[in-house]
Amino acid sequence: MSIVHLLAQTTEGAEPGYYGLGINAIISTVLYSLLGLVLFLLAYFIIEKIVPYPVRKEIEEDQNIALGVIIGSMVIGLAIIIAAAISG
Repeated sequence: MSIVHLLAQTTEGAEPGYYGLGINAIISTVLYSLLGLVLFLLAYFIIEKIVPYPVRKEIEEDQNIALGVIIGSMVIGLAIIIAAAISG
């Protein structure tokens, strides 16, 4: 089966339990991924403005492990929220 045939398939009229790889699914996945990246960047810039010291300098130069854990936790938390919103 060619990739073009897979992209053209939809779930209409398919047997139960079959999920075709439709072009709509690919477009929505790309759009949600871009939305997720924008939300990640927005959250990072908000944290950057709230914290009274430069976050990047603290993590890179001063080796502030606690701040790195906080930022990593923020990223994981946002990923869980975005994934739950996408999956419904």
